[in-house]
Order: sequence, then C-alpha cells, then structure tokens
Amino acid sequence: MSQETTAPAGAVVAPPPKSRRGFFLKLLVAVLVLAAIGWTVWYFVDGRWYEDTDDAYVNGNVVQITPQLAATVLSITADDGDLVHKGDVLVKLDDADAKIQVESARADLANTVRRVRGLYNNVTSAQSDVAVRQTAVDRARADYNRRRDLAKTGAISAEELSHALDTLTSAESSLASAKQSYSTSKVLVDDTVVASHPDVRAAAAKLRNALLEVARTTILAPVDGYVAKRSVQLGQRVQPGAALMAVVPLHEVWIDANFKETQLTHMRIGQPVDVTADVYGSDVVYKGKIRSLGVGSGSAFSILPAQNATGNWIKIVQRVPVRVVFTDPKQLDDKPLRLGLSTKVTVSLHEQNGDLLAKQAPTQPEFSTDVYDKRLDGADAEIARVIHENASVGEGEQEKAPK
Repeated sequence: MSQETTAPAGAVVAPPPKSRRGFFLKLLVAVLVLAAIGWTVWYFVDGRWYEDTDDAYVNGNVVQITPQLAATVLSITADDGDLVHKGDVLVKLDDADAKIQVESARADLANTVRRVRGLYNNVTSAQSDVAVRQTAVDRARADYNRRRDLAKTGAISAEELSHALDTLTSAESSLASAKQSYSTSKVLVDDTVVASHPDVRAAAAKLRNALLEVARTTILAPVDGYVAKRSVQLGQRVQPGAALMAVVPLHEVWIDANFKETQLTHMRIGQPVDVTADVYGSDVVYKGKIRSLGVGSGSAFSILPAQNATGNWIKIVQRVPVRVVFTDPKQLDDKPLRLGLSTKVTVSLHEQNGDLLAKQAPTQPEFSTDVYDKRLDGADAEIARVIHENASVGEGEQEKAPK
C-alpha cells in the first residue's frame, strides 16, 4: 500500500529551478543575429569593395644571355644565384678568329686608301694631259691658219695644206679624248677627300665590323640581377642565339593575378592592392597597384583554345590576368620575392576613377640597356689612324675619319 507525502497545511512550496539550456540557446540566437547584422553592415559598407584571389604568382623579366658569334668558351665568371651588375663580364669567348678578321680588314682598308690616292693622282695627270693636248691643238690650228694664208698666194701646195689640216684634226681628237678621260677620273673623286671616298668608307665599315666581332667575344650583363639557368660549360663551342644563362632583375618583379571574370566589374587601373606571399605568411604585406587588366582570358591565348561552337557546351567561368606592380621597392629589398612564388592579392575597389584600358601609348622604352653602346668607342680612332698612315693629304683636302 503506497503512501503519499503531503505538505503540511500552510507550508510554502519552492518553485522548480530554471533550465540553463534555454538561456544558452537564447544567447546563441542573439549572438548569431548580431553577427549576421554586423556582417551585413560590414559587407555593404566596406566588404563588397574588395576582391581577392590566391591564383596569383610572382613574375618578372628573364634576360637571356646569348652569344652573337660562333666561338669557344674560355671562361665563365658567374654562376647560378650570383649577383651581377650591368656591364659585368659573364662569359669570355675565344677571340683568335675575330682578331684575324681585324688584321685582314685593316690591311684591306690600307690598300683601299692607297688605291684611292691613285685616283686623285689620275685626276691630276689627266688634267695635265688636257693642258698638253690643248697646247698641241692651239699650235696645230695656228700652223694650219698660217699655211692656209700661204696657200692663197700659191707659196705652198694644196697637199701641204691638207697635211696641216689632218694634223689639226688629229690634235682636236686627242684633246677630246683627254677631256673625256679627265672627266671620267674626276667623277670618281668628285666632292670627296680620301677619308670620305665611298671605297674607303666601305673598307672602313668592314674594319669596324671586325672590331665589333672582337668586342662580342666578351659577353656582358645587360642589367643588374641574379644569374639563373646557367647551361654554358667551359670549352663549349657556342653558336649565335644559344641560351647560355639568364639574368633576373628581382627588384623589378610583378604579380600576375588571375581573377574570375565576375570579379572584374569594378576593377580599374591604379587601384591599390595588398599582396601577401606564402613564403613569408600574412604578417608581411606588400603594397602595390593595378598596372593593367588583361585583354583576354587565359584560355583565349592558349596553344589550343577552346572551340565552344562545337559539340556539347558547358559554361565555365573564365579567369583574366591582372598585372600588379609594387609601389614600395624597399619592401622587395627587405623581403625579396622569387619568380613563380604563390601569393594572395586583395584589391581595394573604393577608387573608381581609373580606366579599364590604357588610354595612352608608351612614350619611353619599358626596358632598355646601354651596356652595348660603348663597344665601338675605339673603332673610329683606329680607322682614322689607318687612313692617316696610308693617305697623302693633298692641297685643299681635309684629313678626317669616315662617319
């Protein structure tokens, strides 16, 4: 028989304890609602003005070092990873064959100068011959006129007068031939001096080219950078255009970021960009800006572009390369980047004043080097020396090297 416990009359009954589960559930709902509201406010105020991608990689110039003549490698002064400066010697080639060509061209120039001197002498000789022939004509004409007067009086025979006329005709023919020879000789040297004669210029050009070949046996670094991909070996017989090594200027790298086409709506040239590299993590943020927006998707420039007009078609969101350049070169000195490294790019879309495409053509070379400009500095002096040693400067001539 069960017994029921009953509270005595007039006793106060305590309420049951509140459930903690309901409290935490309400707190969680409140947090989620506040988070959703906060995210929504952030997105519409600031978040929607950023686009990012991790399909971005470091790229840069790879300056190929190639020979311009066939020769044997005598020395290699830089290896992979070495820092080189513009103008440093990278490879030295055998210059024996090139020096032989210089000697041959120097001898040819000397011979040409002497031959051209002969042309000037021919002009002087032809001019003297014309004067002699003119004197003979004057004498024959005077003799003929005198005999003609005598023939009228019967002092001489008609036969003697005929011989005088033949002599005059022969002298006039010789004078005409001499004048023609003088004209021909004068045309060959007209309005020139020895140094500016076309034949001398041609021979000088051959000597200049031979000196250039000697200079080309020393291969210089065209830019500051780091050596990569060295394939040349000592004693190797290299051919023109063969890749010996490369120089990479790491202080001039950029980022090629591949954004989805749906992310390009508000992108403009010049917008600021934050870049983080996997090698340094998110603590190192590089500052940059958009240099250009690609003129086509990656698939459009592939070797085998997609043929969307054939077979079944499936729409695929395309990616367009966006070039990002760094605005603070000092960051690259402190934390250098290497070609091919993975990065994450975040573009701020707040500024909408930029252009979608470039509006002006470049007015200056994007990349250039002057390391090859001085290879012929001594050529003109050498040519002038050879001409001076073999030319006799005549009256009215000026000694000068061909331009």
